[in-house]
Amino acid sequence: MRSKSRSPYWWGILSLPLTPFLLGPSALGAELETHGFLLFNASGRTTHDRPADSDSDFVVGEARLRLELSAWADNIEAAARFKGDLIHDAVSDETELDVREAYLDYASGNLDLRLGRQIATWGVGDLIFINDVFPKDWVSFFSGRSLEYLKTAVDGVRLRYSSTTASLELLAIPFFTPDTVPTTERFFLFDPFAMVPNRTEVQPPSTLDNTELALRYSRRVRGFDVAAYAYEGFWRSPTMQPDNFSAPTQAQLFYPDLSVYGASAQGNLLRGVMSLEVGYYDSRQDGDGDDTVVPNSQTRFLIGYQRQLRQDLTIGFQYYGELMANHGAYERVLPAGFPAQRHYRETVTLRLEQLRRHQTLRLALFAFYSPADDDYLVQPLASYQFSDELSATLGANIFGGRQATTFLGQFDKNDNLYLSVRFDF
Repeated sequence: MRSKSRSPYWWGILSLPLTPFLLGPSALGAELETHGFLLFNASGRTTHDRPADSDSDFVVGEARLRLELSAWADNIEAAARFKGDLIHDAVSDETELDVREAYLDYASGNLDLRLGRQIATWGVGDLIFINDVFPKDWVSFFSGRSLEYLKTAVDGVRLRYSSTTASLELLAIPFFTPDTVPTTERFFLFDPFAMVPNRTEVQPPSTLDNTELALRYSRRVRGFDVAAYAYEGFWRSPTMQPDNFSAPTQAQLFYPDLSVYGASAQGNLLRGVMSLEVGYYDSRQDGDGDDTVVPNSQTRFLIGYQRQLRQDLTIGFQYYGELMANHGAYERVLPAGFPAQRHYRETVTLRLEQLRRHQTLRLALFAFYSPADDDYLVQPLASYQFSDELSATLGANIFGGRQATTFLGQFDKNDNLYLSVRFDF
């Protein structure tokens, strides 16, 4: 059985949140709450094609056993939480333990501290992330797992100061966690170095100098929730450095330095909710934009609007843009035959959601479309709550694009239909 864990000494730190459970609730005068579920999820390809490294018609075929433990002691203003999944993956025939969260909370006056494995969510985008620079699991998102599995936890320390007018939050992450990106084991992908099997991955070493720092300041201004953000760390998805562009024999995957500065605002407007967000991505290892493998700096922004058309029917739109800095320098050093990224790339999204039968039936649609790349992803979904304990979800991921080299267009052969059944206890 494999475990998604880190070094033994870090597991010693992560075990701190479990202390109230190990000692028993009465040891600290704590209250204990437990919850869990069984989740069965299968996602099958609808294109009758298999990626080169796959011998299965399924993208996902797994059973999950979730256990959640929460304890709190009001007399010392402390709380602890553990959330973990035991997973059997029938596609790979492997079993693993995924520790989703394991942290200790302590509050004192206006300050509160969180130590351990935690999921951070910043920004106001709906499935578009600008100042939410924390790791994502794109394999889960593209294969039909529950939406909660899109977010990946980080191991770190969060310190937050809250007052009646503002909140200041600092998150320190000493152990780097990358995005979980699709591979040819389960997906068709565009890979300019497909003929280079000799690859090594180098993640930022866990040193004090490499500790990621994220800062958020938020407050209420004229009816809007506004926030400012700053981050210093690394790109979450790797870039590839071949030994030779014309005839590569080996390649190294690494994560370049990155700083992000941004702001957001969200509030009621025109009988709906308006969302605004902007962020500047400072690619510190490519200040002039002429490094062939390191991503250029970018400015990203979104404008979103969501409104309830009638009872239990919601519609939402977003417009998202990326503007690459030093695009001329990028084009000058781009190797011959490599597809060029656009100077400006835009994406629009649509969300429709309808609740029926006393809100036990949920019908939803989320769609991405990029006019610049002419590619798309459509995600229809229907879920039904049979009882307080039993629910089922049927959905699909439908990809398309004019070119196989764009972000969504490369997944054109990865359409899948999924079914999940969940039993809570």
